[in-house]
Amino acid sequence: MMTTAAEQRPDAHHGGDGLQPDRYSIALVDDDRNILTSVSMALEAEGFRVRTYGDGSEALRGLSVTPADLLVLDIKMPRMDGMELLGRLRETSNVPVIFLTSKDEEVDEVIGLRMGADDYITKPFSQRLLIERIRALLRREKVSKDEVAPGGEAPIRRGDLLLDPARHLCHWKNEPVNLTVTEFLILKALAQRPGHVKNRDQLMDAAYGEHIYVDDRTIDSHIKRLRKKFKQVDDDFAQIETLYGVGYRYRDA
Repeated sequence: MMTTAAEQRPDAHHGGDGLQPDRYSIALVDDDRNILTSVSMALEAEGFRVRTYGDGSEALRGLSVTPADLLVLDIKMPRMDGMELLGRLRETSNVPVIFLTSKDEEVDEVIGLRMGADDYITKPFSQRLLIERIRALLRREKVSKDEVAPGGEAPIRRGDLLLDPARHLCHWKNEPVNLTVTEFLILKALAQRPGHVKNRDQLMDAAYGEHIYVDDRTIDSHIKRLRKKFKQVDDDFAQIETLYGVGYRYRDA
């Protein structure tokens, strides 16, 4: 009897990180049927539940009825592209999003991150890399939603800033600031040690883990979006400082 890829790998459904893929649904949105087929097969072999959509309009309708735990979106699609779909989704949801981009779409990558995507992968891409990025985002999302356990991580207070890592809550001057998982982890890394400079490599490790590499532009884009979100609450917000050629720091209160 023929066995599936998942059956051939006894750790496929659980890995070594405690994540249980069969509890998560992934939505793939791409107009390339070959990508939808190959990626969905790879994710299903890992144990994930997968739904596929051929364009943004179809995905928006489907996700409004049955939300997913994570989205993988192509940028260039007919009818409704990934940018427009992300914008529509971000009106009501902070679901983790990974963009699929082509090498000539660097501007789109930056815009997508500023709009609230959590990550991007350039085509052609390694399916193993995509799976690792998906697992990393889901692990962080799981941690951010877990209830506070005895001895769990305490809220961080820095002047007008309140961060509650256990519940993924952020407030500035008692007003909520809605952050993606990646934005939250970057802010947390900075706020934990006010006045201390974090270079981009340190912020990459805090937000993505030591085994996943993203370029400097990705961190810069997340920082810009963080500032924008805080300025929507308080136009005078200036706590995240840039030290050109060095990195970023959270100002001492």
